[in-house]
Amino acid sequence: MANLEQIEAAILSLSSPELEKLKRWFFDLDYEHWDKQLEQDIAEGKLEALAREAIAEFATGDCLEI
Repeated sequence: MANLEQIEAAILSLSSPELEKLKRWFFDLDYEHWDKQLEQDIAEGKLEALAREAIAEFATGDCLEI
């Protein structure tokens, strides 16, 4: 497997269209990982405290309409 310096050099040698394609691919990959982490956090109940806080603030009118 290539090391980071080799990967960086390869990226620097890409044409503009190839670089755009790589960026789209990487952003999609990053969002996919973020979505999986969020789903895992939800399943593990890590967001429950935030949800209760938001619901409590809404119930007391301590929120802004967006």
